Amino acid sequence: MVSFIITLKRLLKGIFHAFKDQKFLALFVLTAATLLSGTLFYTRVEGLHWIDALYFCAVTLTTVGHPDFVPSTGFGKAFTVIYMFAGIGLTFAMIARITAGILFPRKLQTEENPD
Repeated sequence: MVSFIITLKRLLKGIFHAFKDQKFLALFVLTAATLLSGTLFYTRVEGLHWIDALYFCAVTLTTVGHPDFVPSTGFGKAFTVIYMFAGIGLTFAMIARITAGILFPRKLQTEENPD
């Protein structure tokens, strides 16, 4: 339990540092928009409940995958292919900026304010 709390504290600290970074903010907004658009698509086209659609989008964009769900329509399958190519890079770039906020918080600050 102590290890979990320490890890959570580091993650939250990294996110706090990342939110000061303009590049992270842009990636965050784009990733959130990608998740929202995917959630809306799978809710309307594939008939998923919104929380299931959001979960499917998150596991798709993080390349974890979902063992039980495969889009049932041809349109859904085509959308998923495009969705993966568009969203995986954004998601991993955002995760990389959070990691930089955890490991190198001062470097993010100097990138923003090169004096």
